[in-house]
Amino acid sequence: MELTKSEMEIMDVLWDEDKPLSRSDLLERSEEKTWKDSSVHILLNGLLQKGAIQEAGLVKRSKTYGRVFSPTLTREEYFAETIFSHRHKPNIVGLFEALLRREDITQEDLRQIAALVEQKRA
Repeated sequence: MELTKSEMEIMDVLWDEDKPLSRSDLLERSEEKTWKDSSVHILLNGLLQKGAIQEAGLVKRSKTYGRVFSPTLTREEYFAETIFSHRHKPNIVGLFEALLRREDITQEDLRQIAALVEQKRA
């Protein structure tokens, strides 16, 4: 699944909020958007078709009801899927090696990664 820049802006809001949001919630929280407010329904429909979001119920706004949306995958799951969906897939060991060379990796990150590796081995 490949998302456009505008779709990623919507996803970032949904991921950051970590709760289902309505169309108007998304408009309120999208501070640096590159799309027009009138385009939000087109973006949401595209995300629904791609399976990136799902309807998570209805909320009452004044006298009407509106749908709320939530992501179907985490930010990390999206990027992992994106890396391995391309024709030129990286070698997984080489990818991990490159990630571990980053300066912003903390000892806590390493501890959690080691625990995940041990869990996968079991």
